[in-house]
Amino acid sequence: MIQEKLIEKSKEAFVMSIEIYNKPTIKYRVEGFSFFICNAWELMLKAHMINKFGENSIYYKDNKDRTITLENCLQKIFTNEKSPLRRNLAKIIELRNTSTHYVTEEYEMIYIPLFQACILNFVEKMQMLHNVDMTEVIPQNFLTLAVSMKALDEGIIRAKYPEEIANKIILTNEQLEPMIAENNQAFAIKIEHLHFITKDKTQATSFVHVDKNAETGVKIIKELKDPNNTHKYTMKTAIKEITRRLQLAGIDFNMNQYIFDLFNKVYGIKENEEYCYVHRQYAQPSYTYSMRAIDLIVGEIQKDPENMVDRLKKAKK
Repeated sequence: MIQEKLIEKSKEAFVMSIEIYNKPTIKYRVEGFSFFICNAWELMLKAHMINKFGENSIYYKDNKDRTITLENCLQKIFTNEKSPLRRNLAKIIELRNTSTHYVTEEYEMIYIPLFQACILNFVEKMQMLHNVDMTEVIPQNFLTLAVSMKALDEGIIRAKYPEEIANKIILTNEQLEPMIAENNQAFAIKIEHLHFITKDKTQATSFVHVDKNAETGVKIIKELKDPNNTHKYTMKTAIKEITRRLQLAGIDFNMNQYIFDLFNKVYGIKENEEYCYVHRQYAQPSYTYSMRAIDLIVGEIQKDPENMVDRLKKAKK
């Protein structure tokens, strides 16, 4: 069947996009990733359209020898043009279509949040539309793209490139930054580099030294937290994210508020700042949760989903 061939080619294009991006010897991996990930989406969505609307749906009405574009597929399947998933793909398609003249290594720093979201969106839709678990094709730990440790520096960009290219890079970054801030994780997975000072070298991943003769002074901040970034999940959105991740893992588990509350009590989640942030600006405190709290709950459920609730009840007693 043509649908099965499209799905197989889609899986291969998806794997190629990740392999190209994570290959350290490829300098301009942004171009390769955008090409193959768009190809993977197009093949997967066309297979879905054939299943739903018939084989003729993937061809232009006035030209049966030509299949429609990825943009056409998105319009037919994801009808809400403002949805974060569709906006994410629109931006990556725009990048794919950009002249090679403009694509530089620095685009990696700009687009990595969108690329990572696109990967997770693809895995979710492949499962939802075709019942294909992509973690059986490529291990879950390889679904995380390699992240550059460099930050985008406008001064370096302008010194490195001609004005036309430099302006294009900086303008693209300025356009995407507010979009990343105002959309959810279906549009972009925000990447942040956090640095902590420790005297224990065994816990460090990189090293710095303090020069007492340096002209520029700095102040060491022991801890800086913005709960809107570190603890952004309400109970409702946390339950939704836990359910989504369990479904992707093929685990049938009815996560709800009662079970979430059991985890809170048994694991002391509300008492642990790494897991929960307490908002005390009102008479009645409210709580938001971190990704680490979600990781904890998902990890525990995966160990024994059938007996998890009984174990929590016994532990609570």
